[in-house]
Amino acid sequence: MDQPAVLVTGATGFVGRRLVDKLVDDGVDVRAMTRRPERYQGPATPVAGDVGDAESLAQAVAGIDVAVYLVHSLDHDDFEARDARAARNFARAAADAGVRQIVYLGGLGGDDQDLSPHLRSRREVEGLLGSAGVPVTTLRAAIVVGHGGISWELTRQLVKNLPAMIVPRWTSTRTQPIALDDVVRYLAGVIGREETFGETYEIGGPEVLTYLDMLRVAAEAAHEKPVPIVRVPVLTPRLSSYWLALVTDVDVVTGRNLIDSMGTEVVVTDDRIKDIVPGEPLPYAEAVRRALGERLSEGDDI
Repeated sequence: MDQPAVLVTGATGFVGRRLVDKLVDDGVDVRAMTRRPERYQGPATPVAGDVGDAESLAQAVAGIDVAVYLVHSLDHDDFEARDARAARNFARAAADAGVRQIVYLGGLGGDDQDLSPHLRSRREVEGLLGSAGVPVTTLRAAIVVGHGGISWELTRQLVKNLPAMIVPRWTSTRTQPIALDDVVRYLAGVIGREETFGETYEIGGPEVLTYLDMLRVAAEAAHEKPVPIVRVPVLTPRLSSYWLALVTDVDVVTGRNLIDSMGTEVVVTDDRIKDIVPGEPLPYAEAVRRALGERLSEGDDI
């Protein structure tokens, strides 16, 4: 495919705005879909669209070759139903407009695992996006580490705000965090690549860590004193979400939906993406340093 016209949904979000910047820098014709185009201040061409409103999508996808889907509703109790409805709307609109590829950022986790509602919803959205016939390229990731990311903010604020942490068993679950820079690199690298149409790739950083490991590394990078850890055998997702709401600015609903997923081990088992988009991903400590550095550059403390 020649240089494609690309629509980025969620263009003002954590991943979307960085992807838009990269694509524009690479000379790609980019439309940034947002519910409030009059407020958009990024480098792409803003276009109105809301995945929850099927009628609003036709104009957004008209003339588009590739659509990047970066939308979710984790801050709602009924996020599974919302995300399923949104994916169906977008799939139909993309098919009607002749879109050639949808690129989707989903969640890691084996098809044979007992997935949390969050991860199960991500997996359902994968299928629904392709339900109208447009080939979907899926990149499955665990925690994305970068300034402004909700999972990273949980880590940063816990390290900063707590003199000691009472942690539940889910903090010993293994995961494979990935730097935001690498997520953007992989997303950009599969856009318009016909050999990726209909394929699913797993993406991750070079290390498999527990959530407790991640907290310790983040504390080191932030030059904080080591945080004493006290493990408790039982702390339900609901109780954990209230605990997070007390010591971070993450709301209870989002916290609970994220924590539900943290009992599921999510590690890369297939690294075929490196054949498509060569290059070694950043170590977790470097991803943390970059996230903290970006925060400082915006005038906030770490």
